Amino acid sequence: MWAVGKPHCIMSLSGHTSPVEAVRFGNAEEMVVAGSMSGALKIWDLEAAKIVRTLTGHKSNIRSLDFHPYGDFVASGSLDTNTKLWDIRRKGCIFTYKGHTNCVNCLRFSPDGRWIASAGEDGLVKIWDLTAGKLLTDLKQHTGPVNCLEFHPNEFLLASASSDRTVKFWDLETFQTVSSTDGECGGIRSIFFHPEGMCIYAGSHDVMKVYGWEPSRCFDSLATGWGKVVDISIAQNQLIGATLSQTNVSTFVVDLQRVQPLGGPPSPAFSPPAPVQVPLTSSGRKSFRTERPPTQSTKQASAPKEESQEAVTPTDDDDDAQSMADIKVPEDYKQIFQPKSRIARSPTRNPEPFPAPPDDGFPEREQQKEEPYPEPVQVQHKPAPAIQPKAPVIQPKQPVKQPPREPAPPSDPVKPPPKTPSVIPADRHKPVGLPMEDFLPKQSIPVVSDQQTPPNMSESEAMSSIMKGHDSMVAVMSGRQKNLHIVRALWTGGNTKTAVESAVNMNDQAVIVDLLNVLCAKPGLWNLDVCMIMLPNMKDLLNSKYENYVHVGCNALKLVLKTFGSLIKTNVSAPPNVGVDISREERYRKCKKCYDHFMDVRTVLSGKSQVQGKLGSTFRELQLLMATIE
Repeated sequence: MWAVGKPHCIMSLSGHTSPVEAVRFGNAEEMVVAGSMSGALKIWDLEAAKIVRTLTGHKSNIRSLDFHPYGDFVASGSLDTNTKLWDIRRKGCIFTYKGHTNCVNCLRFSPDGRWIASAGEDGLVKIWDLTAGKLLTDLKQHTGPVNCLEFHPNEFLLASASSDRTVKFWDLETFQTVSSTDGECGGIRSIFFHPEGMCIYAGSHDVMKVYGWEPSRCFDSLATGWGKVVDISIAQNQLIGATLSQTNVSTFVVDLQRVQPLGGPPSPAFSPPAPVQVPLTSSGRKSFRTERPPTQSTKQASAPKEESQEAVTPTDDDDDAQSMADIKVPEDYKQIFQPKSRIARSPTRNPEPFPAPPDDGFPEREQQKEEPYPEPVQVQHKPAPAIQPKAPVIQPKQPVKQPPREPAPPSDPVKPPPKTPSVIPADRHKPVGLPMEDFLPKQSIPVVSDQQTPPNMSESEAMSSIMKGHDSMVAVMSGRQKNLHIVRALWTGGNTKTAVESAVNMNDQAVIVDLLNVLCAKPGLWNLDVCMIMLPNMKDLLNSKYENYVHVGCNALKLVLKTFGSLIKTNVSAPPNVGVDISREERYRKCKKCYDHFMDVRTVLSGKSQVQGKLGSTFRELQLLMATIE
């Protein structure tokens, strides 16, 4: 593993016994998966620097990989013509999608995690519904092997690139072609949408093209000299292209601020005849962020299951024991993969652009009028000096950033109170201004707090104020201990349901959290009665401003969904019973009550799907699990 701009290899991961043919980072760059010629997948945890899973089941080379955007799932495409969906936690294959007649060259999850698109050597693009486990449609207009796919970051739009030298754009509402590029270059080997969705970058042999699709146009073309490009990506307004030759890997960096449509002088040969008046993304299509794809997953009797013999071979543990991570540069490894000051990492952790060589030998585009295209910068494997930002690049941003940075006038005596985060993190290092009333039962008398004290206090008055706060905290902890003693006495008496009801009636979220921690540690204590009582309180925990409370509620909901989801769905959707069956009617009543509570939880989750960080990932994983009862 290398970092762009770093001269040395940071880490080397070993464990495969045959050549590696596909590698893919996780969405948060916390994991990496590699597929080999033998058909095996190995997944490494980069922060812990160890292998976490070995997955086997493919009968031939792994050619393509992708991580699910929310859950702990990986998809793989192989030379055996199959696409497999894997559960990383269960160490098994969930489902095998069969339909291609030749190698699967590329696959991608949709941004909302509901679909998989696969591209094959047979010239077909297939779109699969994950929950229903079936094929949605075939896209058949390519005349050569399809090499790569990309979903638009916002809209219901898919781009596919082929050896037939074209990039085709597909409307995912109608599954019809929006437009297609004219094949004026070689076969397209890699594509990547701009993060804002305004254009797409296509890499072919020694050339990079910038395309639009409504209408179809070529904004710019660059002679890159990178040969057979393997992959491209974008970070900090720079495009990074990677190529390989025998045992060498080369990276190329292109400044997108000097390329149309973001910047740079327009090229007459490729510019549209008239300026574009409408933003490229104003097409009126549905958005992956606001509306889910119209699947039929709610009509399925049960989630598709994969045959057990393809899950894992008995030799996985032996293979994992032989796998290792060789950290070459510990300082760079700790800086990139083990940051301690953040809850969640993003792919662009370095705010500065990638460093370039001190003298790349290429003239500036503004000074070279006979050459209409900027040359890419090839990153050399040697230490690079710090970049001196150019004034024209920074000046447009200064008017926007200066007003909020102006200090408040010193004569203003009123200062706004410090902002308190909407969700207080669990791993904070200092108090965040926690109000005492949040930890007391709702019927308790509010605690009197002396936050604003006179400026001139004697020592005795200061001690008295401190002791009031101490006495308040002692009262809180003593009340909680008393409540827990009551719950424990009822629990040890053998009446679990009464103990749970008494804990709920105390209206103390701290007691609910303690009780849920015990129930999650011992899943055998759960039954439909406990679920029926606790589900409304779990929903309330999702709206708590304390991150620890939210995580406890989410963990309990996941446990209940996995344990009782299929039972609840079966009973609620079962036809009416003929005759009298008291036990079945009672079970139906409990399941219906739990189902109604889950629908309330789903309403809460739908409003939290855009939350960032670990909490957002947990909320989206819960949304996927809710499909088991829909």
